[in-house]
Amino acid sequence: MTVSEAPHVPVLLDEVIEALAPQPGDVIVDATFGAGGYSRRLLDAGATVHAFDRDPDAIAAAQGWTELSEEPPRLVLHQRRFSEMVAALAEAGVAQVDGVTMDVGVSSMQLDQSERGFAFSTNGPLDMRMSQDGESAADFLNTAEADTIADVIFQYGEERQSRRVARAIVAARPLETTGDLARVVRKALGYHPGAPKDPATRTFQAVRIHVNAELDELDAGLEAAEELLCPEGRLAVVSFHSLEDRIVKRFLRDASRSRAPASRHMPAVGDAEPTVFTKVSKAVRASDAEVSRNPRARSATLRHAIRTDAPARRAAA
Repeated sequence: MTVSEAPHVPVLLDEVIEALAPQPGDVIVDATFGAGGYSRRLLDAGATVHAFDRDPDAIAAAQGWTELSEEPPRLVLHQRRFSEMVAALAEAGVAQVDGVTMDVGVSSMQLDQSERGFAFSTNGPLDMRMSQDGESAADFLNTAEADTIADVIFQYGEERQSRRVARAIVAARPLETTGDLARVVRKALGYHPGAPKDPATRTFQAVRIHVNAELDELDAGLEAAEELLCPEGRLAVVSFHSLEDRIVKRFLRDASRSRAPASRHMPAVGDAEPTVFTKVSKAVRASDAEVSRNPRARSATLRHAIRTDAPARRAAA
């Protein structure tokens, strides 16, 4: 299956491209390449794209893109975490970029492949690793203490009955498949078929976030984007649940806030910290028409902003 044939529709595509405003010759980072929906539109606009994905399947599926063979190539693939984009681009001789976009979280392709173990809609190995290496979901759930599992489920799944779920997981070990985990969670929480939301959803989200260190990765990726973007460079981030959106919102709020004294009548305490991002958008949601075409877009939130010429806070620290 090629990238263009992959069963994935990028969410808020028109809105992301409008926020990035790509021009011929721009260098833009697609930090979450996936099936390449954003990258394709950016390339069609004449930009050069550095595409990151830690999933080897995503990188392998892009090998037939013609832009890879151009000289110099206009599509440069990086099988790396997007938190590593500063180092990766330095190795490629790129110090600054005109845009960075992220579509964070799990991709539709990963969810739809039962052998990847991300979803409980079909039975598969209890894996959930985006990079296909390191500790799997089964490794974590079959070895961690109940308190550790409960903390993960509460923090990343916002599951109020996390301790009950964790105790049930430990009692049922070893767990080998997504079906095993879903049955344990449903039994612990008293699930009835036909309920509006499967209670396993929160636990699956939590374990996936933990296994892939997704929120730490998002924090580091935003800092990397701040460091890489040139003056007037554009950042566009799409998130899919409140934990992610909270991180993006807080990052842009802090980066767009001047640290000047609250009153001109008060003496300054140290140097004012300059504003790093400006023109920060409000939350952008998918239209009803897009949601009807692509239900995944229902939970998507886009936030975007423009980089100033102030030094990156991490670099200046």
